[in-house]
Amino acid sequence: QKSTKGSVVLGYVFRHLNLVEIDYFGLRYCDRSHQTYWLDPAKTLAEHKDLINTGPPYTLYFGIKFYAEDPCKLKEEITRYQFFLQVKQDVLQGRLPCTINTAAQLGAYVIQSELGDYDPYKHTSGYVSEYRFVPDQKEELEDAIERIHKTLMGQVPAKAESNYLGLAKSLEMYGVDLHPVYGENKSEYFLGLTPVGVVVYKNKKQVGKYFWPRITKVHFKETQFELRVVGKDCNETSFFFEAHNKTTCKHLWKCCVEHHTFFRMPENESNSLSRKFSKFGSIGYKNRYSGRTALQMTRDLSIQLPRPDQCIERSRSRTYPKRTQQTGSNSINQIITNGENEGTTKIIAPSPVKSFKKMKNENSPETQRSKTRAPWEENGPQR
Repeated sequence: QKSTKGSVVLGYVFRHLNLVEIDYFGLRYCDRSHQTYWLDPAKTLAEHKDLINTGPPYTLYFGIKFYAEDPCKLKEEITRYQFFLQVKQDVLQGRLPCTINTAAQLGAYVIQSELGDYDPYKHTSGYVSEYRFVPDQKEELEDAIERIHKTLMGQVPAKAESNYLGLAKSLEMYGVDLHPVYGENKSEYFLGLTPVGVVVYKNKKQVGKYFWPRITKVHFKETQFELRVVGKDCNETSFFFEAHNKTTCKHLWKCCVEHHTFFRMPENESNSLSRKFSKFGSIGYKNRYSGRTALQMTRDLSIQLPRPDQCIERSRSRTYPKRTQQTGSNSINQIITNGENEGTTKIIAPSPVKSFKKMKNENSPETQRSKTRAPWEENGPQR
């Protein structure tokens, strides 16, 4: 029903997936202009005007809303498995770029989780080519994945997935939610919301990083977005950015407020910095974010986690026709041993602000996010 609250819809999904550590996840949807939003648990479906205008039917997509800083420390295997599926998709669709060395290691963990130990009788030449790991996948990467897979004997799926997350969390763009904005003289910036704070990119480089505990105010008016930050000298500085329009500015503000609330240092911690902040940006946030914070989830004793005798049903990845056999590549060793800049996968990073050009293809949030290149991508489209 249109009068149903978002929390009820989310509840159906979480029960279906047997998830208890639910506050990391959400349901997103696209409006007619391909801007993505998260379903608000506190609002009815009818109050999500951008959703109602798209249907019926109404399509929502399950995904990670808040990336845990260390997903390996999530309490339940089923939660880690859902993180594994999401991060694997982030790498495949180019939102989480990595070097070819890292892509090969990650791919080997995927194969180990999917197929188990290497068996020369079952895993004949080219078996890795039936799976997809990164954009523009090459045979050299598949050969490297096969070599590494042979070394992972004995790793059960849960261990391989945990190793995958342990490596992925160290990547620069892990869990970064990019929002394009303008700075001084209309210069282009990207604000990235991360588990640890707000990162600012300009001309392919990180030019600022503000940790959540030091951000004391998040504010917007019309198209102007403000971040107020306390420096090491305890003085406050405001940083102003210009969004493309009022809608995207409010969306950026809402996402930032929710990240700030979820990840910030708790107000009752007994240190002077936290006490100093208790009178600042947290005021009013509780009315805009209804879930538990990251710290509350780690300290929640209401349910004993992990639950005993959990049975994880893993879904099979989509497979493709095996690559036709070719002569062995002489360049693989050179590629794998080259420096960081030599073998990087194609970078297409996330951005919740979508192009207003109508797409002929599928309009899912995942498809739309993968269309937008990172600010440092060569030959990227002009924003």
